[in-house]
Amino acid sequence: MRGLMKPWSLLLLSLLFSGAAQALEFRSVGATPVIMYDAPSAKGGKLYVAPRGMPVEVVFTSGAWSKVRDMSGDLSWVESKDLITRRSLVVRAANAKIRASADDAAPLVFSADKNVLLEMAEPAVAGWVKVKHRDGQLGYVKVNEVWGL
Repeated sequence: MRGLMKPWSLLLLSLLFSGAAQALEFRSVGATPVIMYDAPSAKGGKLYVAPRGMPVEVVFTSGAWSKVRDMSGDLSWVESKDLITRRSLVVRAANAKIRASADDAAPLVFSADKNVLLEMAEPAVAGWVKVKHRDGQLGYVKVNEVWGL
């Protein structure tokens, strides 16, 4: 029996590998700012207040709570009900160029400074994503200039 794995170790390995194969799940903070905690409980330590629309990567969900990663890579907990499926992206480039089409030569629609929130209007294709500014302007930005995809 020395070369055989125990049933519990097989289960553990399958859980580890199935989690690694999952696609990233991004959500956004809903209509109002929310408190981010260090534990999945309102009795946990309050880390910071996340602004409405802030994108987060959902790492794990446990009951009514989600463990999330923000743009800086920090982990925290938030009540799952405070997250929405509408996708927001945050500009991570110093000055992102939003263009009329998914092409470097396309006319410039507007520029967005670092940390500006943009709504994802369409899924990313071929290195570009269509975004919408809060003032209604639409355009395409390179995916490496935003976070939340």
